[in-house]
Amino acid sequence: MNMTEPTHFAPAGLRGKLQLDEPMAAHVSWRAGGRAERCYTPADLRDLAAFLATCAGPVHFVGLGSNLLVRDGGLKGTVILLHGALNHISVTDEGLVYAEAGVSSPKVASFAAQNNLEGAEFLSGIPGTVGGALAMNAGCYGKETWECVARVLTIDAQGTLRERLPQDYEIGYRHVALAVSGEQLAVNSKPTHRSPLTAHPEEWYVAAWFRFTPGDGKAAKQKAKEWLAKRMATQPLALPNAGSVFRNPPGDYAARLIEASGLKGFTIGGAQVSEKHANFIVNLGGATAADIESLIAEVKAKVKEMHGVELVREVKIIGDKA
Repeated sequence: MNMTEPTHFAPAGLRGKLQLDEPMAAHVSWRAGGRAERCYTPADLRDLAAFLATCAGPVHFVGLGSNLLVRDGGLKGTVILLHGALNHISVTDEGLVYAEAGVSSPKVASFAAQNNLEGAEFLSGIPGTVGGALAMNAGCYGKETWECVARVLTIDAQGTLRERLPQDYEIGYRHVALAVSGEQLAVNSKPTHRSPLTAHPEEWYVAAWFRFTPGDGKAAKQKAKEWLAKRMATQPLALPNAGSVFRNPPGDYAARLIEASGLKGFTIGGAQVSEKHANFIVNLGGATAADIESLIAEVKAKVKEMHGVELVREVKIIGDKA
């Protein structure tokens, strides 16, 4: 990059903010990783559509970066930063909660309770945005995101917006796929240059309409408060982390297998298997993306060796190695 160029500016005719050579460690919850060639923060949905229509090269959508690792060599193309940008939330005339992709999942839970709606409480335990929750069918406490979805809004690389219904998708545990021309296009099974907020290889989630049950808002707030307290008591929230690293295998728990393999507290560089929750990897300070990726690989190999179980990674890894 020519260092005489401004690093923050709006492209001609657009209202958002473009940043060049942006450190992604500032935008992912692990607080590690390389730089993005470009980052764009849209002013709103219309501005995002206009930007995508003129954008060349790979595009990656990022919310809170709570399920993402960017390798130390950085990221080519453009990162679309949604948190703090697509943040509108409201109750529609249908009684649905409309939330854009940059809204945090806990905020949806809080907003629903404020409007005397029940059933969103579990979202208080998901440390990410609506976009990410949709893409991976995030869940906790026995509930999953797509159980509450009435419909979604997606955008493609040309900036075209589409509404889609849950029946348009194949939905499972940490899995969403869209049926297109008779073929199932898996979401996030092979990240390549696509982002964790991808609807399918040509679309990204930008909003959703959620259906919750009218009820006792105070009771919903209390339940969310209790679940948040449980999360704080059992997860290493004081240190940078990306939530659960691996999916739970059928009939078992990734954390149990990792702990049974003697890996709690195991460290590579500045990255450590959490001593509080074995399915979390924490940044003790100064961890590189390579430290974290190496530790993920070591955990996976050790569990396979000792228990014969092939753990499936839940977090997404993108970018180039240093």
